Amino acid sequence: MSSTDPAAEEHRRIAAGLAAILPVLHRTVDRRLVSDFDHPKPPEAHLAVLRVVDEHEGITVREVAETLLMKPNNVSALISKLVDDGAMERHVDPDDKRLVRLRLTAEARRRSATVDALVTGYIVGALRTMSDGEVAALGSAVGALAELTRQVQPRNT
Repeated sequence: MSSTDPAAEEHRRIAAGLAAILPVLHRTVDRRLVSDFDHPKPPEAHLAVLRVVDEHEGITVREVAETLLMKPNNVSALISKLVDDGAMERHVDPDDKRLVRLRLTAEARRRSATVDALVTGYIVGALRTMSDGEVAALGSAVGALAELTRQVQPRNT
């Protein structure tokens, strides 16, 4: 493929744009949360584990590790800290006593819902200032970004 291939150049332009803007958007939302949320922000790795367990109540440590593409021993250490902090609970699986199932505490769920509402509010407020065309483009991009995320993930061989 030639470096002057228009499709390849467009792919590079889009990739560079996404690589530049997505972290900025994330940091912008984070900074707003710091000022609007009454609790200290947990480290990013803790938040990732909390999100996965919130979305998949009863998930195992190994499943969290696979979802986050992390080593199980690292995830186990993060979960131990979250349990100690009162954000997560471990429960022995009633059908297989060797398995431990994870779930968020009520307080963690409440805080998660508060953060979700704040973030949604920030984005809805920004969308209201944009043109119909810009909003439509972003709406169309949501599915494409989800697919991009799946395609970028490493493949198991």
